[in-house]
Amino acid sequence: MKNFSKSKVLVAALAVFLLFAVMPVMAGGRQAESGKINVRYVCLQKGNPYFDPIIAGMKDAVESQGGVFRDTAPEQVEPTAQIPLIEAAIQDKVNVICLSPTAADTMNAVLDRARAAGIKVITVNDDIIGNESHRDGSVLSCNYDQLGIDSFEQFAKAMNYRGNFVVLSATTDSPFQNNQIDIYKKQMASNPQYKDLTLLEVLYGNDDAAKSLTETEAAIQKYPELDGIICPTTVALTAAAQAVEGRGLGNRIVVTGLGTPGQSRSFLQNGVLDGSMLWDTYRTGKVAGYLAMLLAKGEYTLASGTSFTAGEYGKTNVLANNVLYAGPPAIITKENVDSYKF
Repeated sequence: MKNFSKSKVLVAALAVFLLFAVMPVMAGGRQAESGKINVRYVCLQKGNPYFDPIIAGMKDAVESQGGVFRDTAPEQVEPTAQIPLIEAAIQDKVNVICLSPTAADTMNAVLDRARAAGIKVITVNDDIIGNESHRDGSVLSCNYDQLGIDSFEQFAKAMNYRGNFVVLSATTDSPFQNNQIDIYKKQMASNPQYKDLTLLEVLYGNDDAAKSLTETEAAIQKYPELDGIICPTTVALTAAAQAVEGRGLGNRIVVTGLGTPGQSRSFLQNGVLDGSMLWDTYRTGKVAGYLAMLLAKGEYTLASGTSFTAGEYGKTNVLANNVLYAGPPAIITKENVDSYKF
């Protein structure tokens, strides 16, 4: 009986040992299991097609260099919605968190915890403006300030530099869209060429297709004098074009803004859209993926005034606050839209 008891004790001890040996693997997720560099992309919103090429580019860059890539996103664009996803990435002991932020200042504490755990944090497509010290660097798709200036000029020109318009944006907290709207307002205040343009209202569709469509239809009803709609978000641009097309107002209401070629194509061809602008979203994701792997491998130290090679895209310069531009903006017209494949 004593020997049998000893055997049971040994079996129990072995089971406990195995449990504690496995726990780090379970806690570490795919990283601990594979022993590879893990990159986690916390996207802005689940199911938003704008981010699909960013995800594809990042995945291709990470996996081509032997890393493990995973993306995740909240259901809704809300200021705190990404916090539990970032916490999960910390728990999984990933090497790099890439983040397209829902807000500029609500995630500082959790990002600090990630960096304290040795995780590199890169914002992608948008930045936490005013809170840059809580991340390592930012990959922006292009020079957004110049994009705001150029896209407003595109809109104003289509309006013949006069008339009443609304802005259809995402959420009240969206850093990128708020910066674009500020640029529109500054251009109107400083450039006499825009003196005959009147901003009636800024509308918010929460980057939800149905709500954006409803907001546009309500604005058309509310403002019989409405001459134009400018949209600093791709979801809003599609919704605005659909609303104007549905009411047969394509010849009266100017619609421009930021949209992918794929979203814009039919509306450009039938004249509902007077133009759109964007950038190569696949390139944005791929440059971010290249940077993530370099940082995780310790092969590059991110610092203003330095540069690194982003694969086939070549030399990429790092600017103030560790910001870099993935590439130039794209001006999309009826004439060139078919040359784009995204």
